[in-house]
Amino acid sequence: MIRSMLRLRGERNDLLVLAVEAARGAGEILRAGMKEALDVQYKGDINLVTQVDLASERFIVDLLRSRVPDHGILAEEGSNREGTSAYRWLIDPLDGTTNYAHRFPFFCVSIGLQYEKDMILGVVYDPVRDELFAAARGAGAWCNDRRLAVSATPALATSLLVTGFAYDSRRRDNDNFRHFNNMSRAVQGVRRTGSAALDLCYVAAGRFDGFWELNLSPWDTAAGCVLLEEAGGRITDFRGNPFSPYTPELVASNGRIHDAMLTVLNHDR
Repeated sequence: MIRSMLRLRGERNDLLVLAVEAARGAGEILRAGMKEALDVQYKGDINLVTQVDLASERFIVDLLRSRVPDHGILAEEGSNREGTSAYRWLIDPLDGTTNYAHRFPFFCVSIGLQYEKDMILGVVYDPVRDELFAAARGAGAWCNDRRLAVSATPALATSLLVTGFAYDSRRRDNDNFRHFNNMSRAVQGVRRTGSAALDLCYVAAGRFDGFWELNLSPWDTAAGCVLLEEAGGRITDFRGNPFSPYTPELVASNGRIHDAMLTVLNHDR
């Protein structure tokens, strides 16, 4: 896949290969863990962590530290470190932990790489379907050996969208339920899968036409935002401003329906 996918040279190619190795190795840990009894702990009312999340993160972080010890790391389960280089890895070792804990087969490993202020690489691996999504800035986005492109759906009324709800939605006023109601009335359908990283990949692949969510963390979107843009999509905040993984809300689309999505999301805001 790497050979057919990207024509990168030198360091960037080596870093992409490293990200793919890390994602696939962590995916094997997730796959094996589906056959084990889970030790489920709670980080919040409904926010879970299992021993598989921790094992996956440990594998990725150990691999990165052995190969690129000067790079920074920001990971969901706390394996963070400041680096001495301009590179920083943003890692979700198991995006979709609630799905995983219930044995619902929709989850992934997500690894993004930031250089200075820009996200430059994104790799998302779905071990259930053996789908490896990978992208590099300026070099396109791929799923296994197929190049990705967003859908051509021209209108919001005929679109299939996806969204999600934050782990602290029980305590937040800004909880997305009003947006869900408004958007459901404007589109052909709305789905909720439980994995923001895969949702972005599915928009990049044309399987969904758009995605919106609030109260996200950087590791949720760092890889997917590169994939989405390299597949020809558009991603912003709710006001239409440029997106960063450090922005907690996003609107992602095929570009054609983006302004219409923004109009619905900002209605009565």
